[in-house]
Amino acid sequence: MKEGNDDEIWELRLYVAGQTPKSVQAFANLKKICEEYLAGKYRIEVVDLLDNPQLAQGDQILAVPTLVRKLPPPLKKIIGDLSNTERVLVGLDVRRV
Repeated sequence: MKEGNDDEIWELRLYVAGQTPKSVQAFANLKKICEEYLAGKYRIEVVDLLDNPQLAQGDQILAVPTLVRKLPPPLKKIIGDLSNTERVLVGLDVRRV
């Protein structure tokens, strides 16, 4: 059910603020979505803003958890726990509207 170029590696960065239930849920939801729709074609970097607050400025992070698609371009952002799979797929351009 994947769409797009089969050779692309999706680089995803999840910004969190500690191990809150919402942050843990966002990571679990993201991992599940990636395994189902981008299997073998993704990398997830988790950035804890409690440890590295200066990193929020680079991607203009205003709320957490926030998912940023770094690659493939263009950059995309989704805020929240990523529990709405369809919204995440459309927001990341994995699935077209």
